[in-house]
Amino acid sequence: MAGIGFELRKILSRDSYTATLHAYVYAGLISSGPWVLSIISVMLVGIISLGLLLPNSLVGQFLVTVTYLMASSLILTGGLQLFFTRFVSDQLFEHNYEKILPNLLGVLLLVTVGAGVLGVIVLALLFDQPLIYRVLVLSNFVVLCNLWLVIIFLSGMKKYNRILMVMVVGYSLMVLSAYLLSFLKMPGLLLALLIGHGSLLFLYLYDILREYRAEKMIAFDFLNRRNVFLSLLVTGFFYNFGIWVDKILFWFNPATSNPVIGPLRASILYDMPIFIAYLAIIPGMAVFLVRIETDFAEWYDRLFRAIRDGETLQHIGSLKTEMTLSIRQGLLEICKVQGLTVVLLFLFAPRLLDWLGISSYYLPLFYIDLIGVSIQVVFMALLNMFFYLDKRRVVLELCVLFAVLNCALTLLSMHLGPSFFGYGFTLSLLVCVLMGLARLSSTLEDLEYETFMLAR
Repeated sequence: MAGIGFELRKILSRDSYTATLHAYVYAGLISSGPWVLSIISVMLVGIISLGLLLPNSLVGQFLVTVTYLMASSLILTGGLQLFFTRFVSDQLFEHNYEKILPNLLGVLLLVTVGAGVLGVIVLALLFDQPLIYRVLVLSNFVVLCNLWLVIIFLSGMKKYNRILMVMVVGYSLMVLSAYLLSFLKMPGLLLALLIGHGSLLFLYLYDILREYRAEKMIAFDFLNRRNVFLSLLVTGFFYNFGIWVDKILFWFNPATSNPVIGPLRASILYDMPIFIAYLAIIPGMAVFLVRIETDFAEWYDRLFRAIRDGETLQHIGSLKTEMTLSIRQGLLEICKVQGLTVVLLFLFAPRLLDWLGISSYYLPLFYIDLIGVSIQVVFMALLNMFFYLDKRRVVLELCVLFAVLNCALTLLSMHLGPSFFGYGFTLSLLVCVLMGLARLSSTLEDLEYETFMLAR
């Protein structure tokens, strides 16, 4: 994340309201841009399809297929994203820039083969849809798995106008293609999705190829035993599984879902409110990125540079105090901004759902989902801080706890009835955030001891 941190500090150094607004807009777009633009684009594709008089059932099948593609690709590659991010970070720290591009192509090759084989097996065994549907689903799955790994480079590349322009171009191509290919019905919509995400993947790859030079094409240094952090693989899997497990449970419970296409099911009752609620994380994500990647990152860098340079214990202690203060201020600001966002959406939720043509019956679930996704922003901030402090075990424990709690509490809420839907997701995040705050406090208290006495 150093790339965007440097850029945000440079913008904020101008010390004006315009510069501050500029920094927050950049942070919001970089942190939430892919997520928000993908949601809006897929929704537009659905609206356009309905406007062209395609059957409601066909549009529903497309949207459900996209949701499963997103969920499965994120869960499958979640661990590899963290694992490879750590490898790239280490190479940047050691100035081994020539190793980055070959290893990126190496990991993309492994992901393409692995996702392709897995996709072929699942589609052959569980789906009896036409061959064109299965081929397009497989293609989209492989492209998405690769795209998630390429996106981790975006924050390190400082051409933010270019990044945002590519996002707009890619998703605009998706919407335009859906309009032009609508006569093909389901294959046309899936082909439009493939065109949009495929253009994003190859345009970003082109930028990465220009950013990082290398003498060889493909390398697998990231698989070297000393570069392997298995805890990161497990952490990434459980984090993404934890995010999706409540949705999966609702999808495959016959009482809360309906069959849509092949083995894929959807829970109209549960899905719509939480996906709309996720759009509310933009303000909190912007604050999270600005505060963590400027104030906290700067004091963290100063503290550990002082330790490496052999500064006095008194000076190190004062830097630690400043870093701790930046953590408190950052978390407090995230809570304030996200809390204000939740209050405003609580007030305008009835009008918002009415404008979207959604029944007011969904309001209670929408409210609890709003609180849940807002707590998730704080949870992400805590995980980020633990990663900075190299507390991989703590992050692993929190992510496993989140996945287990979300699964158990969601099953309990389904047993208790509709009035309790959404509470499993929200309460699991609340418990993890409270535990994370306690672990962060103890970690900061013991920082000097662990740094000096446990160092090898």
